[in-house]
Amino acid sequence: MKTLKLFSVVGIAVLFMAFSTQPLSTGYKVGDMATDFSLENIDGKMVSLADYKDAKGFIVIFTCNTCPYAVAYEDRIVALDKKYAKKGYPVIAIMPNDTDVKPGDNMEAMKARAKAKGFTFPYLMDKGQKIYPQYGATKTPHVYLLQKTKKGNEVKYIGAIDDNYKDANAVTEKYVENAVDALLGGESVKTTETRAIGCSIKVKS
Repeated sequence: MKTLKLFSVVGIAVLFMAFSTQPLSTGYKVGDMATDFSLENIDGKMVSLADYKDAKGFIVIFTCNTCPYAVAYEDRIVALDKKYAKKGYPVIAIMPNDTDVKPGDNMEAMKARAKAKGFTFPYLMDKGQKIYPQYGATKTPHVYLLQKTKKGNEVKYIGAIDDNYKDANAVTEKYVENAVDALLGGESVKTTETRAIGCSIKVKS
């Protein structure tokens, strides 16, 4: 009887460990349909993907003011919007950090940064940190390229902007540009996923 009880306890423990160690959802994968959102922009207005009636897709970038990697990419993000917004793929920037942890990413700081850098795209706050987990973003910056389809906004690329955060002039692979160019040309994206390089998204401990 004692042996039976022991096996029962061990069995329950093993089952508990098995379920408790299952990986949590990591967000969207390439081919998934991204749900829309409504987030506050630096101008105080709420912005959704549905607002862009004529867009062919979106370059959604999770970024912030305080991460050195994100700062290093700011000019390149502005350049992406300048190049592709008029072709139907505007940049939608989202700040995902908890501002109690990173006060330098609060709304006033976002407004100041956008003005100083001449952002031509919406810079939205993920208040309550509800959107970045849906996407599965882990870094700033972290890119999700979406294409409008009959089924919805399909994820076509996830990852880094390019292969050299240190030096824009030393980039050899422009992942986002290559992906958008492929979609505009009616072709398949060759590199659909890369590892995002940046700072971890900040949450309360």
